[in-house]
Amino acid sequence: MSSSVFQMRLDDELKVEAAAIFEKLGLDLPTAIRMFLRRSILDNGIPFSMTLPKEEYHAEHAVEAMRQMSAAARRNGVSELSLEEINKEIAAVRQAGEARE
Repeated sequence: MSSSVFQMRLDDELKVEAAAIFEKLGLDLPTAIRMFLRRSILDNGIPFSMTLPKEEYHAEHAVEAMRQMSAAARRNGVSELSLEEINKEIAAVRQAGEARE
């Protein structure tokens, strides 16, 4: 596959702000631009949006929520259920709900 050089002029502030956002997403600016171009081709138009929350995200909130759910599952005796058992439980609850309607 051959490649070509792509140059463009950007406002310095625009470049710095965009690069900072992409860095938070784990990308450098050229990779982000290549992703944009590839996805534009796939979508045949302007592609998806990748956004960061306006407020800083704190993973410890999600981790604490998972700990609380795990503790509740242990208290209720369902922490060791397999996916098949979980799906059976869900189906039983749905059937009971339908029978009441």
